[in-house]
Amino acid sequence: MTRRRMPRPLQFVVLALAALVLSACAGLPTSGPVFAGLKPGAVAPPDFSFIPLKPQDGATPEQIVQGFIDAGTGPDGNWGVAQLYLAPSFRSQWKPNEGTTIDDRSHRTYTKSADDKVTLTITQRATVDATGAYRASDGGRSTLAPFSLAKVDGQWRITKAPNGIVIGADQFSSVYDQYAVMYFDPTWHYLVPDVRWYPSYNAATRIAQNLIDGKPTPWLADSVTSAFPDSISLNVPSVPLSASGVARVELSGPVYSLEPQTLDRMQTQLRASLAGAGVSDVSMTYGGAQVSAGTVATTATRIDSRALVDTEKGFGFLSPGDQVETVAHVSDALKAVQPVGIELSADYAAAAVRTASGAVARVTTEVAALDQRAGLIDPAIDAAGMIWSVPAADPSALEAFGADGKRHAVNSGAWSNASSIRAMAVSRDGTRIAALLDVGGQDVVQVAGIVRGAGGVPERLGDAVQLSALPGRGIDLTWVDDSTVAAVARSGGADDATAVIRQIVGGPSTVTAAPADITTIAGTVGTTVRLRGADRTLYAQRGSNWEQAGTGIRVLATVQGMPPQAQTSG
Repeated sequence: MTRRRMPRPLQFVVLALAALVLSACAGLPTSGPVFAGLKPGAVAPPDFSFIPLKPQDGATPEQIVQGFIDAGTGPDGNWGVAQLYLAPSFRSQWKPNEGTTIDDRSHRTYTKSADDKVTLTITQRATVDATGAYRASDGGRSTLAPFSLAKVDGQWRITKAPNGIVIGADQFSSVYDQYAVMYFDPTWHYLVPDVRWYPSYNAATRIAQNLIDGKPTPWLADSVTSAFPDSISLNVPSVPLSASGVARVELSGPVYSLEPQTLDRMQTQLRASLAGAGVSDVSMTYGGAQVSAGTVATTATRIDSRALVDTEKGFGFLSPGDQVETVAHVSDALKAVQPVGIELSADYAAAAVRTASGAVARVTTEVAALDQRAGLIDPAIDAAGMIWSVPAADPSALEAFGADGKRHAVNSGAWSNASSIRAMAVSRDGTRIAALLDVGGQDVVQVAGIVRGAGGVPERLGDAVQLSALPGRGIDLTWVDDSTVAAVARSGGADDATAVIRQIVGGPSTVTAAPADITTIAGTVGTTVRLRGADRTLYAQRGSNWEQAGTGIRVLATVQGMPPQAQTSG
């Protein structure tokens, strides 16, 4: 069933009337989800589309600047309402798409000087640059470049302002949407999301521009590749959509000199990137004529929806009745060791294992010891079959082991500011590594691109980007999907609360309370996770609650994907 969205002014009126009715008969709700309350003085997030106010006659310079900033919630018409606060002569000079500053709007301070300038001081939470790339900030106070004002027809208007907009953290997700600009991994087997944030009104054009004419986010650039050569560009600055949702992407450059495989890969990237903007298909055109191109097959990163565990019944996927469906060869070989950490490869043919003795091994039809250095953390296995290992006390000593057992040192200079590492996880496409690190006494989650050489051997990590600072001591982390990691941490305070922090790689994070004494976290299908408690209880998330999903779990394992035959049947 399709529901028509009412016009925004009418929507606002209906919501306002509803609020009056509810205030007249307010009572405690008797059903529905439970949400954590707002802190005193915090601003509640809106549940409706914002309708910025236009300038009011007689407004002071401070009120004009404040109205202009508040109008950052209205991207329609290239922030048309915000432009009404500008002097007509300045409107063409202001560039709202050059960047977005995300702040705590309850801490904004406006100050007017004697020369009719107004300064705005904010508590910055994050930024989004001109390409849509999101980056968290440290939460410090900063002052924007001053706003100059002059009277135009008797009313104050802004004659100079910094480019970009300022928007509250509580408003951001109501104005901006998350999109993925898709690149290939170096083997051309996987599509890799580079998360960007745009207002939805012109998202298809922004996505196409950044894919075709832009570059990957700098920290990821050396770990992915694009089929679009530098000689190809977007010919017109818009991507029109047909009534059926087909996007027409007009290209310029030597299109017809490209190999068919290159064109197919270009089509694949475009189609996957624009799908998030409601595009059903893509038609690449040149000189107005359609370019013949199909899509190429890519490897999915889907995983089995069942928990992968080690119990007294063996290693495998947990099935109804606490039964375990074993993994061919690997389950039998694991009986020879006492595992405390396990990650299974995507083809189910090998596992990276840390044993009770502290050693790291590759388990296939047999157990092959790889690393016996002291203090190793749980290892990871990647899409190329490399097993990653590192001592907790020395993040710079990162190594990867091939199927032949050969040891390869990985330059982990990206972690040079970390004194220890508690956990790491390689993305299922093999292009990124997430790590839970101690940096200056603060546990943080960082992600870095993986730069590989011949044969898929990892050579170094790209620049690391800090995703979030944890509320206390980090315990474990995992990839939830291709663009989200999750960590579990304990606050260490008087309540010593446990929390799960979900972090979009290139976006904001959310925090959910978790059961106490958690040791391990693992991703599952969708955006949910599973947890293992120190008492060997398995927890599964159901909405905002955690339900017991099993007992006697010796190890909660992770898995890097599914074999093709398992994806067909599962």
